[in-house]
Amino acid sequence: MKLDYQRIVITGAAGGIGRALTGALARRGARLGLLVRRPESGGVPDEAGADTLVLTCDVTDAGDRQAALQAVNDRWGGADVLINLAGVMDFSRYDSQDPEAVARMVAVNLEAPMLMTRTFLPAMVERGAGHVVNVGSMFGSIGFPGFAAYAATKFGLRGFSQALRRELADTGVRVTHVSPRAVNTAFNPPVVQEMTAAGIMHMDPPERVARAIVKALEKGRKEVYLGFPESLFARINGLLPGVIDRGLARQTPTINAYAAARDRVPGGEPGRVMPVEDRRG
Repeated sequence: MKLDYQRIVITGAAGGIGRALTGALARRGARLGLLVRRPESGGVPDEAGADTLVLTCDVTDAGDRQAALQAVNDRWGGADVLINLAGVMDFSRYDSQDPEAVARMVAVNLEAPMLMTRTFLPAMVERGAGHVVNVGSMFGSIGFPGFAAYAATKFGLRGFSQALRRELADTGVRVTHVSPRAVNTAFNPPVVQEMTAAGIMHMDPPERVARAIVKALEKGRKEVYLGFPESLFARINGLLPGVIDRGLARQTPTINAYAAARDRVPGGEPGRVMPVEDRRG
C-alpha cells in the first residue's frame, strides 16, 4: 500500500508510539485522523501536516466512537486505515490487583479496539478496500508473571485480529496484528525501568515500533513481532509452552518481588490503580 493521501485514523495518537507514528506517516503524505483522550495531551508533531484532524475521543465511549467516524466522514468521506493503538497496562500480582485496573484494561485494550473496528469496518467492506491494524503486545503470545490481566487482553486482541483477518479474506480488507515488546516511553514507572535494567525485560524506542507499523502497512503484513529473543520465545511458547514455563520459573520470584515493589512509584498507594503504560493520549 502506498501511504500518500491515505486516510488513516489512529487511536491513542498522543502517546509515545502515537507521536512517532504520526510523524512517520505524515512524512509519507498520509492524511491523519488523530484520536486523543484529552485535548491537552500535548498536541501533534509539527510534521503532522496540514491535512490532519485531531479529535478528542474516549475509545471506551460508544458516542465518541461514532462521533469520530462522523468527523472523518465529513472531512474525507471515510477512512482507508484504522490503527488501534490506545492501551493501558497495570503491573501487579493478580491476587492483589485492583479490580478496577482489571476492568479498565479489558475495556481499553480489548473491547475498545473491537468496537472501534466495528464502527469503521462496514464502510471498508462496502468499498472493498481498507486496512485495520491492531497494536497488541508480545504478552499476547507469552503469558508473563505480573501481567496476567494485561496478557489476557492482548491474547484476546491477537485472537480477534486473526479471526477477523480470516473472516474478511474475500472482502479486500486487510487485518494486521503488531506485537511489540516493552516500549521505552515516559509512562513506564521506576519499578519497570528497574526490571529492564536487571535484564528481565528489554525495551525498544517508540520510533522502532512506528517504523514497523509503517512497514506492515506498506507490505501488507499479517503478523509482526518485534524484538529478539522475545519473538523467538513467542513462537516457542506456541509450540512448546513447557520450555517457556521452565525458563520463567527461574525468574518468577524476582518478578514477584518487583511486582510487590510497585507501590514505590511516586504518588502510589497500596491497592490503587498504577498504570505502567497508558497509550490512550
